[in-house]
Amino acid sequence: MEKDYDVTVIGSGPGGYVAAIRCAQLGMRTAIIERYPALGGTCLNVGCIPSKALLDSSEHFYTAREKFGAHGIRLNQLSVDMEAMIGRKQEVVAQTVKGIEFLMRKNKIDVIHGHATFESPKAVKVVPSKGPEGRILSRRFVIATGSKPIVPSAFQYDGKRVITSTEALQLKEVPGSMVIIGGGVIGLELGSVFARLGCQVEVVEFMDTLAPGMDQECMRELQKSMQKLGVTFHFKAEVTRVNPSAKSVKVTYRQEEKDSDIKADYCLVCIGRKPYTENLGLEAIGVKTDAKGRIQVDHHLQTNVENIFAIGDVIAGAMLAHKAEEEGIFVAEILAGQKPHINYALIPNVIYTWPEVAGVGATESQLKAVGTPYKTGKFPFKALGRARASMDTEGLLKMLCHADTDEILGVHIAGPRAADLIGQAVALMEFRASAEDVARMSHAHPTYSEAIKEAALAATGNRAIHS
Repeated sequence: MEKDYDVTVIGSGPGGYVAAIRCAQLGMRTAIIERYPALGGTCLNVGCIPSKALLDSSEHFYTAREKFGAHGIRLNQLSVDMEAMIGRKQEVVAQTVKGIEFLMRKNKIDVIHGHATFESPKAVKVVPSKGPEGRILSRRFVIATGSKPIVPSAFQYDGKRVITSTEALQLKEVPGSMVIIGGGVIGLELGSVFARLGCQVEVVEFMDTLAPGMDQECMRELQKSMQKLGVTFHFKAEVTRVNPSAKSVKVTYRQEEKDSDIKADYCLVCIGRKPYTENLGLEAIGVKTDAKGRIQVDHHLQTNVENIFAIGDVIAGAMLAHKAEEEGIFVAEILAGQKPHINYALIPNVIYTWPEVAGVGATESQLKAVGTPYKTGKFPFKALGRARASMDTEGLLKMLCHADTDEILGVHIAGPRAADLIGQAVALMEFRASAEDVARMSHAHPTYSEAIKEAALAATGNRAIHS
């Protein structure tokens, strides 16, 4: 088998499949190569989509247990059917993957399953799990192979008691206890899932804070909320040993020169991800990578090999599905001779706990570090009528504006529907709105989005109405 294409995308995650669709829309004969049987990459199969399905299921259970009584809803013998919960999650994944398959057919994109290895800058060998290997010729390639969890050998990862997010999303029963190494996005999200379902969760974090890149006032709000779920946090703690056994695991960590042990049913390792570029043959064709294994690209996302581009988790920047999607569209339009746009400063970050945490633009620490004069407008969700009605009063919305020009420089939210609210902030900041602009806009009442207007009012002369 030997086929010839205008563009071939390697990897079918959010960056890859979006790049392929946009290339096809722009008239290029396009193929996409995926080494696994299912399309969608980590995000759709073992990442964003399944984790959000479990987050929602666990939140429904927790709300039923903790809040339904106040709403006048009485339930007897409330329990968790973990197998059914996992089954629903799998249905969501399957439906989403089928959607990607449909989009490939709709856009006449050839889907090729197998592992791709570069033979030359314009040819790859594809080795399928079954059957004969093939060869793909292409004028251009887009590498979108994503990332995989970092698991140091010292942690004795076995996929049974020492697990990553991949195995955590497949557990068929609620663990009695779990220790999570790493207080970043993945650890916090999965920790909240299992804590809501009744698992005793302990988080061991090397730094002195959760998710250091996020607004720290918002992260303190999230920490308080998770502590109410029963989650215990150990900061400035270095894991020195992980010892799994048949039915449990012992994690040893050092904190203030003292060693302590935690014994749990499972140890979930969430210390980050690394680019997945194994056996792609990059060295053979001279594609340069940096010290962290990321593929080096220029401002057009082009590698040092002229016809090869790279997007998503395999290059520098935040490992976010929506960042990869934007890059996929960007590359396709570059290849078509257009002049697309990505503002990396306005790629939002979200933690899908409850309350959710979301942010875009500069944080206070970043503004202080560069000496930018700024003013702050805050509004607590407990002062919002819609939040009181839904019993979701934890957290706040913070708006940071330039002290002289009033331009919005950052918006950070810990509260209900933060993941959706942050989209309004991105739109405002893309058009360089000021706090005064937002203060003059009508927001429907009662809604969570009123918090944005109230924060803007607070930033422009302490004019918030409801706080």
